[in-house]
Amino acid sequence: MSPTGRSGVRQAIDGPGYVQGTFDELGEPLREVTFVVFDLETTGTSPATSAITEIGAVKVRAGEVIGEFATLVDPGCGIPPFITVLTGITDMMVAAAPRLDTVLPSFLEFARDTVLVAHNAPFDLGFLKAACETHGYPWPVPRSVDTAVLARRVLTRDEVPNCKLSTLAARLGARTTPNHRALSDARATVDVLHALFERVGALGVQSLDELRTFTFQVSPQQRRKRYLAEPLPHAPGVYIFRGARDEALYVGKSRDIRSRVRSYFVSSETRSRMAEMVGLAERVDPIVCAHDLEAEVRELRLIGEHKPRYNRRSKFPERSLWLKLTDEPFPRLSIVRAVRDDGGCYLGPFGSKRTVEQAQDAVLEALPIRQCSGRLPLHPSRTPCMLAEMHRCGAPCDGSETVEQYAVHSAVFAAAVAGDVRPLVAPLFRRIEALAANGRYEDAAALRDRLAAFVRACARQQRLTALTSIPELVAARPDGQGGWELSVIRHGRLVAAGVAPRGASPYPYIDAMRATAETITPQLWPLPAASAEETECILRWLEREGTRLVTADAEWSCPVHGAGQLRGWLSTVEAGRELAEPFADRRGLHPVARPARATA
Repeated sequence: MSPTGRSGVRQAIDGPGYVQGTFDELGEPLREVTFVVFDLETTGTSPATSAITEIGAVKVRAGEVIGEFATLVDPGCGIPPFITVLTGITDMMVAAAPRLDTVLPSFLEFARDTVLVAHNAPFDLGFLKAACETHGYPWPVPRSVDTAVLARRVLTRDEVPNCKLSTLAARLGARTTPNHRALSDARATVDVLHALFERVGALGVQSLDELRTFTFQVSPQQRRKRYLAEPLPHAPGVYIFRGARDEALYVGKSRDIRSRVRSYFVSSETRSRMAEMVGLAERVDPIVCAHDLEAEVRELRLIGEHKPRYNRRSKFPERSLWLKLTDEPFPRLSIVRAVRDDGGCYLGPFGSKRTVEQAQDAVLEALPIRQCSGRLPLHPSRTPCMLAEMHRCGAPCDGSETVEQYAVHSAVFAAAVAGDVRPLVAPLFRRIEALAANGRYEDAAALRDRLAAFVRACARQQRLTALTSIPELVAARPDGQGGWELSVIRHGRLVAAGVAPRGASPYPYIDAMRATAETITPQLWPLPAASAEETECILRWLEREGTRLVTADAEWSCPVHGAGQLRGWLSTVEAGRELAEPFADRRGLHPVARPARATA
């Protein structure tokens, strides 16, 4: 308040007058903030196993560059070849460079009392924090800005397809082209930052506090709906947002329904489509559950039943795909939508057509199964196709292969699905090794991905079948308060859930649950009673530490020679895919059609 009057207006009286500041000036104006825009080049993606090879930084204030910092860093280890290809930094270049324990104090001094800016800031800040811990420097906990997140809140999908630095630099007219060298990328990020400042300035963002909270603003429509959470219980369960026509807009789950629903009306909810959903919601229906497993299963069932427009996953389990070996004298592989009682051998379910086609291609690469359409008679007399000339098919169509000879191939596929993948995958592993030995790395990688799709599907189905083959299983796990969370599972479906309180014997509760549980009539295998997602939820719950099996009507085991033994290889494949683009921002920051914060 002005010392000369409540109005804060300059008084025409004796002595100096003062003017009350505006609310816009309460924060630190962006023009007075010193930013250090920096970038790191490293030997990998994890601070625990990788090292910094280059640091580049630009210090800016009020739109002017006031200093730069750039140095190579000796990582103390060899630089992987793919990193050298990506960045151009070689072992020879860093051989005479200073070590990080020498460079780090200089950079910390350069960045002292500034706001750090980076594109994909968690990556760069994570390496800096790890370096401080390793070399005994206190982590200064700097204020930071992530230009990737800021871009997602400002730019629309029509302007840029993604939030990569190279895309933003080209679209926003950066004077420096990013090239995976630290100083060049930092300079490009400076230009991106200033271009984004121009955008947010038009939305009234003038101070650092306003900039940092820009991505967490809540629309008035969201605030007005806070009353929807008031009558909800503090209990685990499922909640359903419903619209004006009583339609389900969104289904979610939580350990605390009321606290989770309240988060949709405050700054912690940053998903743009949720802001739109909350604006349409008229009420929230809670369904209290015994424990988190029941909540997760109910959520899946409700999403599949109602197909809410704002849920993205699990909406269409009926759209899953299966790879089927037909039941006929000369079986063939077919991609189908549903399992039928027709004597076929089914593998799945697959979530996408691309994945099931990869698995199919892997099988056809390993086995000479015919690829022609239509049913063949016991004694066919057709003209063989080109695949027969390439020795990719035994040509049963012209009688070159009998039913008994052909049955050997289909038996290998059936055995792999049931529990022994060795005869099918062995020739493919040899083929991958041969391609790599001949320098055909792209072909080897493509075959590896096809084989991985098949092995992953087999491992999943064998794991699911191990549980779905048990008529009834009862399990319990501690609830953290001295009681027990109880579940009754029949053929892979949760049929009853409950809690035994602290100090009480769980067995009377189990007996009551079994007596009142849902009755199951098994349908077609391999998923006779529940969806694959539900059974996988149950498996994750059963495999958590502390879970105990109370009773089981049958043995629970996986095949000794099943695809599960190749999980280590599958992990290596996944790691290889990540290394193909090691520094990609994997947070899924894609622009949206209408950024929810652009009208703040």
